Amino acid sequence: MNLPYAHGGPPLTARLRSTPEDFQVDELHERVPDGSGDHVWLEIRKRGANTDWVARALARLAGVRPVDVGYAGLKDRDAVTTQVFTVHLPGREAPDWSALPESVTVLAAHRHRRKLKRGALQGNRFCIVLRDTVGDAAEAEARLQAIARDGVPNYFGDQRFGFGGANVARAEAMFGGRPVDRATRSILLSAARSHLFNAVLARRVASRQWHQALAGEIWSLAGSRAWFGPEAFTEALARSGDIFVNDAFSAAHRAHSSTEGLARHLPAHAGRTMQAELDALGKALEAPTKPVIAIIGGAKVSTKIDLLENLVSRVDMLVIGGGMANTFLAAKGTDVGKSLCEHDLADTARKIMVAAEA
Repeated sequence: MNLPYAHGGPPLTARLRSTPEDFQVDELHERVPDGSGDHVWLEIRKRGANTDWVARALARLAGVRPVDVGYAGLKDRDAVTTQVFTVHLPGREAPDWSALPESVTVLAAHRHRRKLKRGALQGNRFCIVLRDTVGDAAEAEARLQAIARDGVPNYFGDQRFGFGGANVARAEAMFGGRPVDRATRSILLSAARSHLFNAVLARRVASRQWHQALAGEIWSLAGSRAWFGPEAFTEALARSGDIFVNDAFSAAHRAHSSTEGLARHLPAHAGRTMQAELDALGKALEAPTKPVIAIIGGAKVSTKIDLLENLVSRVDMLVIGGGMANTFLAAKGTDVGKSLCEHDLADTARKIMVAAEA
């Protein structure tokens, strides 16, 4: 794909990545390893190796499945990079990490409670060396000032699409029915999403709209995880009425224009059904008639940790159903096969069960 420039073509030419040491990337994390848990948190430096290859090498050495190895993002192969991997080793000693290939060095290893998820990082720090530069240094300085003022369109780079960009074609074949394993599917989906993102961004750059917010879009505040919706829609919706009554209890926790947004523009009240739900919860949690049984269902424990930890000390019996029950069964040593299960939360599930028995 021929991607347009936001600030004009390059004013300089130079040699990039003459050696892997000329392109260094360090992963930045907000959190630190827990110090205990079913996973091992590994800080790794790799040279001339891609992330997926390192993950598979870790899986082979540890004797686990590739899916049991977690990492936050893909890092360049032709570079020296540091990043974190997690390996699921419940109740097992870690192997000798020095037995990894020479291009991979484990800098630190700690126990951790959860598998590292994609995107779970603060950012990346780059140190790039350009050699044999030729061109207009004054124009380059002017471009840098423009970039500091306006930023740059953040296209996905070539490495996201595999060797020769072949992963986009492989993704199309996968969508057409060609079977792939789970790890490959994740990589190909990432390539497809990135290709579509680049196509949309290229059109925005060509029309000089890449750094403007358009109607109907959502935005994120730089350096935070705060997201903002199209306020114009909320205001238009608010003009349709005089009072806002929210009677949708199951959706009340979502910050949508039709819920939280309207409450900012109109006098807001709870509806009769909403009030009945709140009254029932208040009686059950604050002044319950004993014995009290709470039944919690759903697919994931990860979205209900706070709820479970809050309820376990308030009720006489906590019944876990749905897909999330598999996580508790696995934590007790039951083989759940290929059923939906958050194996990385086994330690959390055990703590909840211990609290329930106390």
